Amino acid sequence: MRIFFTFIISLLLLNVHAQSSIQGQLKDNEGATVPFANVALYNSSDSSMVKVETTNESGNFHLKNIQAGNYFLKATFVGLPDLVKENLELANNENKQLNTLTFKSQAEELAAFNVTEERVMVEVKPDRTIFNVQGTINSTGSNAISLLRKAPAVNVDNQDNINVLGRSGVRVYVDGKQLPLSGDDLSNYLKNLPADQIDRIEIITNPGAKYEAEGNAGIIDIRLKKDKSIGANGSVSGTYTQGELTRYNINGSGNYRNKKMNVFGSLGYNVNDNFHDIVFQNYQNGLFMDEINDTQNNREMYNYRIGTDFFLSKNHTLGFLVSGGNLTGEEISFNRIAISDQQTITTIDSVLIADNTGKSSRINNTYNLNYRFFNKKGQTLNIDLDYGKYQNKNKRFQPNTYFNAAEDSVLTEVINSYDTPIDIEIYTAKLDYERSLGKGKLGIGTKYGRVVTQNTFKVFDEVNGVAIIDNSQSNLFDYEENVYAGYLSFSHPLGKKFNIIAGLRAEQTDATGNLTAFSSTQQAPPVELNYLSWFPNAGITWKVSQKQNLALNYGRRINRPDYNVLNPFRTQLSELSVATGNPFLRPEIVNNFELGYTLNYKYNFKVAYSRTDDKITRLIGPDPIDPRAGFISWDNLATEEVISFNASLPITVRKWWDAFINLSASHIDNQADYGNGAVVDVQNFSYTIYQQHTFKLIKGFKGEISGYYSGPGVWGGVFKYDANWSIGAGIQREFLKKKLKARLNANNIFNQIGWKGVSEFNGLTSTGNGMWDSRFVSLSLNYNFGNQNIKSRRRKTGIESESKRVGE
Repeated sequence: MRIFFTFIISLLLLNVHAQSSIQGQLKDNEGATVPFANVALYNSSDSSMVKVETTNESGNFHLKNIQAGNYFLKATFVGLPDLVKENLELANNENKQLNTLTFKSQAEELAAFNVTEERVMVEVKPDRTIFNVQGTINSTGSNAISLLRKAPAVNVDNQDNINVLGRSGVRVYVDGKQLPLSGDDLSNYLKNLPADQIDRIEIITNPGAKYEAEGNAGIIDIRLKKDKSIGANGSVSGTYTQGELTRYNINGSGNYRNKKMNVFGSLGYNVNDNFHDIVFQNYQNGLFMDEINDTQNNREMYNYRIGTDFFLSKNHTLGFLVSGGNLTGEEISFNRIAISDQQTITTIDSVLIADNTGKSSRINNTYNLNYRFFNKKGQTLNIDLDYGKYQNKNKRFQPNTYFNAAEDSVLTEVINSYDTPIDIEIYTAKLDYERSLGKGKLGIGTKYGRVVTQNTFKVFDEVNGVAIIDNSQSNLFDYEENVYAGYLSFSHPLGKKFNIIAGLRAEQTDATGNLTAFSSTQQAPPVELNYLSWFPNAGITWKVSQKQNLALNYGRRINRPDYNVLNPFRTQLSELSVATGNPFLRPEIVNNFELGYTLNYKYNFKVAYSRTDDKITRLIGPDPIDPRAGFISWDNLATEEVISFNASLPITVRKWWDAFINLSASHIDNQADYGNGAVVDVQNFSYTIYQQHTFKLIKGFKGEISGYYSGPGVWGGVFKYDANWSIGAGIQREFLKKKLKARLNANNIFNQIGWKGVSEFNGLTSTGNGMWDSRFVSLSLNYNFGNQNIKSRRRKTGIESESKRVGE
């Protein structure tokens, strides 16, 4: 290892000989030195990067071995506005002294530049953490769900449920718009969203009154790539991934931008073949059930986005956006359950084989119309109108065949098929207004949202090749939800050290779920929800010193049960693996408290506490009808309490070596008593360590090594899982004057991604483990064309402040 590092360092020292250099020191607006800031030197002619260094502990920098020419310098540091020094004429053998360069305060405006450069991987803002994905080598070949596993403070369980700071109930947005999907539908969408299309992921753990109150753990907003350069620009990219199965995608995007308008669009094609293998051993009612479930999915997806922003004047912008996708897929699963007595588990009584085959399609189209007004007096007005339609079609064929212990003789056979289409329509209208009020800012807004879902659940018995509908298990479940919301928010400085923010949001929810059973004996009354909820939030920030900040925040949020968990009818993976919804679920309410500390603008620490009442959770217990079957249901826990900690630490180890370390830990306490011995009393401490190391190598190569270790934890209400870990590595180089970027990435090199754990509830003890197609090698090529590297010396106008689609 020592020889390796000596070799790398030696190669880095072999620079082209030059005589000129530039020296200086960086300070902030209060006169304090700024250590570990990035200082980049660019050619004035084409804005290409010539040299980049970081300042030392005293804020000094020294750019060496530079040829004579005309340059401009740009210094950046997290939490401070960019510092730009222009018109640097450098002669041969000149050592130019810039002396002290001072960053301006955040309130002072700088001229805007379109310079192509890399962003830090993680940015921590006052209200959100931003995970910049676009420049990360090890994101190559991944999808959105894989990236979320790497994101700070985010955990994804074996059912692809997403937790933030140990809290479940996060809401997923794309470009500021909430996805109306949950459960398997959300998981499938994220698995088929290639990482190559994602620019960044924004994690908002304690949203203010402006945001919808839905989502106990906050909001994850996935921002897709969108070019903002002047002129005609675009890119074409492709990724080929080889694991046990093959995946690949091709994406193209482009835009044309001038002073009057910006037209942009993208088109993507994705083929995603993957598997998920699961093993369970269940002990229940004196029986031992040894279950194997191996599933392979083959999916094909097209997606598109097209939009235009019209800059009507420097204060008015009108825009529209149309996006959509079409996913088709096939699923093949092998399900085998060996049944025996707990006293003699090696003596098999019978074996159930249920080989499922299924076909699915998902078509979605969304439309947005946006108007934005702003002026220099601090007034902004945003109006958004949205409509979305999601059509999911699912058909599945499931023979349940019981064999003797030797599996050479059929005992009984029941063949079922399922037809379960879901149609979802979403209508929203939203208005947000902000204005300066004294030294503070006042915000007021309103929103109306309507969700209509039509769920058809048809079960058929296959007899001699003829499908006969089973009315006792078939139904229609229509769910309508209307939410009327209004909010008021205010922020104001208290002297030079403190700033307060407070808000109040009110949401009136009217929802009805109508069950139409095909058999009158199965008819159930409608599910009706009608309630008014208030959601206060408050926060205070304290500028302890120029480089230290403290922030204390409180927020109240809600999670409403949706159509996936309310439908009471039974679905099954096999006759002995059953799931059902619960029409009597209550919405869960959470109170979140967070204390954050920032040091040197970049080291960030957060401690949080949350208490959730009526926590909606997934429970695994014995089936009340068939003593052999496992039963997955949804219910409300009495309470869930979570204490969590997170630290984000960017570190410059050497000039050629940057590291990012994220530490997160949480303690969860789940409590519930359903009577008759069905008790949930689970406490667990979990932690995750994530690291990413980036190396500047010779000949323009860049290397990256990343990995995580996740300690034991709890999924759902009762499933305790063991630790798991992963390491990945990648290399990148640019060609053709930095227009072509090539990346090679190896993921999960030691094949340690997976899960293993145990669940104990209501007389069922279940141990299980599983893994999926996460070990692979990917090759990605990305070609940019147009004017990305042209510097624009315009001032801030409507061209830059285009329609900001919910926090963009």
